[in-house]
Amino acid sequence: MRLFSRRLLLLLLLVWLSACRPSPAPTDGTLSFTDDLGRVVTLPRVPERVVTLAPSLTEIVFAAGAGHKLVGVTTADDYPPAVDTLPRFSALPVNFEAIVALQPDLVLATDQVNNPRDATTFEALGLPVYFFAYASLEDVLEAILTTGMLLGTESVARRTVDSLYTRLTQLAAVVDTLRQRPSVLVLISDATLYAFGRGSYVHDLVARAGGVSLTASLPNPAPVLSDELVLQLQPEVIVVAAGASYNPDQLLQRHPSWDLLPAVRHRRICGMEPSLILRPGPRLLDGLEALLQCLHPALARKLP
Repeated sequence: MRLFSRRLLLLLLLVWLSACRPSPAPTDGTLSFTDDLGRVVTLPRVPERVVTLAPSLTEIVFAAGAGHKLVGVTTADDYPPAVDTLPRFSALPVNFEAIVALQPDLVLATDQVNNPRDATTFEALGLPVYFFAYASLEDVLEAILTTGMLLGTESVARRTVDSLYTRLTQLAAVVDTLRQRPSVLVLISDATLYAFGRGSYVHDLVARAGGVSLTASLPNPAPVLSDELVLQLQPEVIVVAAGASYNPDQLLQRHPSWDLLPAVRHRRICGMEPSLILRPGPRLLDGLEALLQCLHPALARKLP
């Protein structure tokens, strides 16, 4: 196995050894965790009633084997199908009154969607809130483990993460054979050019799929690009999170000046299901495999 794969296996060991475990239990029996914002979250017991403030977190809770503990999700949640029967509330803006009425033992949030300042409001309401942050795919997989520890389903969470790491190792072994990596521009929309800047896990996905993300160095974490900047970047592949049936001709209709871009000239424009790349959860592995299919279809056929 090549160097990248060996490093991946080492990272797996590090994740399992250093995942966010509870601090030594205080004498009163409470549990203490430190979230990704550096906040200490104290729980009187293992939570039995949980709400999530983002669809990605809902998918993580199910992946960790704790879907039965969810008592409410946001109005944007649509996966897995089991969420269809759960009470809904607004997360943007947060409907604090509706969440309090659900009487949760724990609120799960992510700084990708939720304002960290909301933690103060939840604390004032007597509701513990745990914030997640993701800069890489490993961060997302570690979040599944952490959720299992928070909710008392660690064994299921570990089995899930082990399965995901197996897929990741298989993909890494295939990508390690690459000699050339195309430059890639990932867009959330083809109208207003929302993209991903510094610190996004999306750049990690692109790298693992055998590409080089062109916006990884932009200081704004959620930049809006101009046509002129895209012309300067000269992407060899353009990925649009607008569905697998996305029509590449639409991109040139909206941005006619892009006709000389390498990605346009060589018809290397791919549509992707938004939830597979915009939701940092267990289905990112599906998104990663879809990216590999876009960037290197011949290699994708070598996956088990």
